[in-house]
Amino acid sequence: MRVDRVLFGSGGFGRGALSIDKPAKNPYNDYPKESLYMRQKYYITTAIAYASGKPHIGNTYEAVLSDSIARFKRYEGYDVYLQTGTDEHGQKIEDKAKAAGVTPKEYVDNVAGEIKRIWDLMGTSYDRFIRTTDEDHVKAVQKIFKYMYDKGDIYKGCYEGMYCVPCESFFTPSQLVDGKCPDCGREVQPAKEEAYFFKMSKYADRLIDYINTHPDFIKPVSRKNEMMNNFLLPGLQDLCVSRTSFTWGIPVDFDPKHVVYVWLDALANYITCIGYECGGESSELFKSLWPADLHVIGKDIIRFHTIYWPIFLMSLDLPLPKTVFGHPWLLQGDGKMSKSKGNVMYADDLCDLFGVDAVRYYVLHEMPFDNDGTITWDNLIERLNADLANTLGNLVNRTVAMSNKYFEGRVKRTDVTEPVDDELKLVATATLPRVKKAMDELRIADALSEIFNIFRRSNKYIDETAPWVLAKDPEKADRLSEVLYNLIESISIGANLLAPFLPKTAEKILKQIGTEPRAIETLMTFGMYPEAGSKVAEKPEILFARLDPKAVMEQAEAMQAKYQKPAEPEAPAILPIKDEIAYDEFSKLDLRLAKVVACEEVKRSKKLLKLTVDIGSEQRTVVSGIKNWYKPEDLVGKTVVLVANLKPVTLCGVESHGMILCASDPEDKELAFVTPEKALKEGWVVR
Repeated sequence: MRVDRVLFGSGGFGRGALSIDKPAKNPYNDYPKESLYMRQKYYITTAIAYASGKPHIGNTYEAVLSDSIARFKRYEGYDVYLQTGTDEHGQKIEDKAKAAGVTPKEYVDNVAGEIKRIWDLMGTSYDRFIRTTDEDHVKAVQKIFKYMYDKGDIYKGCYEGMYCVPCESFFTPSQLVDGKCPDCGREVQPAKEEAYFFKMSKYADRLIDYINTHPDFIKPVSRKNEMMNNFLLPGLQDLCVSRTSFTWGIPVDFDPKHVVYVWLDALANYITCIGYECGGESSELFKSLWPADLHVIGKDIIRFHTIYWPIFLMSLDLPLPKTVFGHPWLLQGDGKMSKSKGNVMYADDLCDLFGVDAVRYYVLHEMPFDNDGTITWDNLIERLNADLANTLGNLVNRTVAMSNKYFEGRVKRTDVTEPVDDELKLVATATLPRVKKAMDELRIADALSEIFNIFRRSNKYIDETAPWVLAKDPEKADRLSEVLYNLIESISIGANLLAPFLPKTAEKILKQIGTEPRAIETLMTFGMYPEAGSKVAEKPEILFARLDPKAVMEQAEAMQAKYQKPAEPEAPAILPIKDEIAYDEFSKLDLRLAKVVACEEVKRSKKLLKLTVDIGSEQRTVVSGIKNWYKPEDLVGKTVVLVANLKPVTLCGVESHGMILCASDPEDKELAFVTPEKALKEGWVVR
């Protein structure tokens, strides 16, 4: 029987589309025919990493996840194109470059190089690493913006609202949570500037209909429900798509004082990188790949990819991607990784301690489909010792060692079988369909668990058959040979399935058991290990050494110490005086004495109190962030100073008409109202 041989790129299970030397007729009729020898395209993308700093392991997980999906699709026979890269524009990067004393381009060149280094270290088999500063991307985005403007989907206006620099996003006061960004929880700042806007509402109904009729468009379903209920169904506001308050961005070529909003710029990378030509003839690569089969993104940017991006595509009259997968976060302990918290782990440091494939295994295995995963030093050590060192490494080591000890490394099938063999064979040959199903559903952790079931069952098989006992009886030599063959064949099937996830480890295993990568459809037939001339390695290599928890923790503490932020300097006793203003500017403020007549907590907030104040001519509602210092019942009857002519805003659903003046220390540890020294009438002017 002729067995198809899988031809991989350099490095065995490495980068490059799968090619198969196929026979005239497929002998494996029990495997789905449509997945055999197919050259169907599969276009998969990561979210391009924001080039503001070195990516931590939570950011790196996405590259490893996408790479594993791409490698598995290649193994299935798809012609895969994996896209990744860096998002390099925006105010945050301009500010960071200024603080570092370099130009924005110099800054992103350095960070993009670091991101690419880590992606390469982790074995990411991308076909293009795009940078949004690439010339072809810049020109393509300018054409896209002009096309949308000429079509009437973009118009010029003026924006006034609250802006979050890290998220590059605008919010209305009612969208803020405790007065802060609803996405990242950071401070926002008021912004008012001329801007171009995209008519989101023009396409909203069409997008709602598309999502309702394409159940696989947004995964998991919880992300779909969030987008529909929180954003689409309440109604979309027009989206600001340009800025004038900073310059680090792609210029709007017909209005150069504007730069393209970073999300329109960044999202377009999925089509610009493969040769989309707006208003012209796109490349053959674009025609063959678009629409994308899968966008892999973090759940924090699901709104941009399932609302803004599809609407932009509708404006361009392009089909929408087939699936957007908003994967969960990898948390450090029970919290999100953050440099400000000092709890960041970096992939390159982890690889120095554990090895690349060990880190790949942990992040892939420990991330659920829907809920957040966790990474801690204790969990890392426990998981790597249990699964990699013991279940997998020990299995390969002792199987190779026994083959050398009892048969000089030769592997031979004798057909001296016993009923105990059947369960091992069944587990090994039934694994591929289970892995394929899990991968099709993007449940990568489940796919890995299915593969490791082969290794666990093989270890149990060793205990059941006791090869060391068989070796004592010369008449059991053929049975012993069959047992070792069954183990080698099971390991071979498992290693081939493991290759998309742990490519270097799979390559080492196959080398140790004296065989090469094999075609995917052969993994459902037991007994394909080639006997003729096959011989295991003379000396088994330790795949994963067992970790000493104490030694690892010492190294980890030393590693983490590098990233500990220095102690904050003691805050000054008095804040510096702000820039001088003219009397006319001060006189615009209308300060009045106000008496608190009622006070209660704002239910949706941890910081806000709702006060009803009397200013003589009327009563007003004022929301103030003083809950940490005052109880509602303590405020009734107090006379305070109110900024009476401040424009009303809505905070956590409550309209606040005015601002109460307080004095505080520089760190806001102590706070007190500004009050008159004696009883005065409410409504009197403070001047």
